[in-house]
Amino acid sequence: MPQPHCRTISPLSLKALTALILSLLFLAPLNAEQASKKETLELTDTSKLSYDARLTKLDYGYPVEVFEIASQGQTLAMAYGYLKGEEDKPTITLLHGKNFNGAYWLQTATYLNSQGYSVLIPDQIGFGKSSKPETYQYSFAVLADHTVKLLKHLSINKTIIIGHSMGGMLATRFALQHPDMTEQLILLNPIGLENYLRYVEYKDTDFFYKAELKKTPEGIRAYQQKNYYDGAWTAKYDSLTHFMIGQLQGPDKKKIAWVNALTYDMIFTQPVVTELKNIFVPTTLIIGTRDRTGPGRNWKRSNVSHQLGLYDQLGDEAARQIPNAKLIKLKAIGHLPHIEDFTAFKKVLNTALKPK
Repeated sequence: MPQPHCRTISPLSLKALTALILSLLFLAPLNAEQASKKETLELTDTSKLSYDARLTKLDYGYPVEVFEIASQGQTLAMAYGYLKGEEDKPTITLLHGKNFNGAYWLQTATYLNSQGYSVLIPDQIGFGKSSKPETYQYSFAVLADHTVKLLKHLSINKTIIIGHSMGGMLATRFALQHPDMTEQLILLNPIGLENYLRYVEYKDTDFFYKAELKKTPEGIRAYQQKNYYDGAWTAKYDSLTHFMIGQLQGPDKKKIAWVNALTYDMIFTQPVVTELKNIFVPTTLIIGTRDRTGPGRNWKRSNVSHQLGLYDQLGDEAARQIPNAKLIKLKAIGHLPHIEDFTAFKKVLNTALKPK
């Protein structure tokens, strides 16, 4: 009767098998570590990055055009992107924040355009590819007026306004000044949901200018990593700092620093929170509740215990003040929902855009 085939494992083979099993057990952690290193290695080397004041060499990912505006005795160039949609769909205007420009709306704009919307993405005067006048009275009122002129230039009589961060303050001012042109207002983690000068010391333009001149690439990254993404950092997040780093290392560093300093003033001296009760257009607040953005936090008045930037509470209070406002909360998401988690943002944006 044939005997079953058996093989004796030699000590050497047993040792090899043990090594194989151990390697398989530790394979996943090793790959995760390698993936982490790969992500770090994929970050762009920005040491030689250089941009001028108008970001001439920066590609936004969509065509950029220029609209000339006569304002305060100057002829200014307002850069913008315009993605034409279907005739029966409204136009959506996307307003950027202070530390950004129109380019960070690319994914949002592309998605909205794929849904049939026309999308207008202006760089406000003083930002992005637009003019950077150094002797100019920057205000949300004048920036709203520029946006209206651009809309009329494009024969757009009414628009849905979406404003993020400082763009939320501008969007609010737009809706207050031009309710007839505002089909709907959507505020995405807007700053200005509290009156900062109630809690912080006033700082003039010289203060901000000195602070801007002291900025470093490492400091720019560290600020956004801590305040926007709760310590997380990816190549995508890093890319949003490149234009700032490039201008910091570019030929117009002092000009950019001065204009950035000028535009800080309107955030502190032109509050919109006191007028939320006067917004009578359909309004939705989309709030990433992890956000803790609080301009002036580092120079609060000595007798003030108020905590700035508690967006999980600020969203509730703003929704109570704005007549018939809708509030949508995104838990565990910070200051830039459209960057941090576009899938979650897209879902709530679709809800906000649904006709009531």
